Amino acid sequence: MRRTRSTTSAAATWQIASALLAYPDDAFTAQLPALAAEVDVLPDPAAAPLRRFLTYAGATPTLDLARHFVETFDHKRRCCLYLTYYAHGDTRKRGVALLEFKTAYRAAGLELGADELPDHLAVVLECAGIDPRGGRQLLVDHRAGVELLRLALEDAGSPYVDVLRAVTSTLPPLSGDEREAVHRLAVQGPPTEEVGLAPFAPPEAMPVSLPFPTRRPADRTEARRR
Repeated sequence: MRRTRSTTSAAATWQIASALLAYPDDAFTAQLPALAAEVDVLPDPAAAPLRRFLTYAGATPTLDLARHFVETFDHKRRCCLYLTYYAHGDTRKRGVALLEFKTAYRAAGLELGADELPDHLAVVLECAGIDPRGGRQLLVDHRAGVELLRLALEDAGSPYVDVLRAVTSTLPPLSGDEREAVHRLAVQGPPTEEVGLAPFAPPEAMPVSLPFPTRRPADRTEARRR
């Protein structure tokens, strides 16, 4: 029974976190009270940071929420929401990694829209809520990227760090190899085949745009079982 409750609470945490990583618009704001009610039944390690974020989101005008979202996730490469970017950067290996995500979803009987990138953290979390076993494995496989995103949001002082804290509370602690990978990525940045590009260089030396657009609600395709 304990294992079942843990899996259920993790899946609920992932679904809530997925919703909170959507672009903030009026629909986003309207669902905050319902999400707060769902948070109340979660274990405290996930519930506490999610409550902090919901308090922030509920007290912040939607326009300001949207501005912060864009400034954080569109203008900071350190805060990229696409998990394969951390491991593979802009290299050709990223395409293979994306295929692995699609294969995992297909094996679970899930399908996404044709134009939906499967490694977007909100997509991964949404699918993990539907297929906890397979989704958890994807999150564990990209644990270093999730942790690096959490650290980047913490360094930036973004309230979104609490959403990542809730997600990481559902995952096993970092192993020695994963800690090494996080350190290496923090120092060197992701691999790249673009000469002269330093994604994790000081802000003044970095491009201000990411290679992918923000995932707006209109782009969000509900994962569904075939």
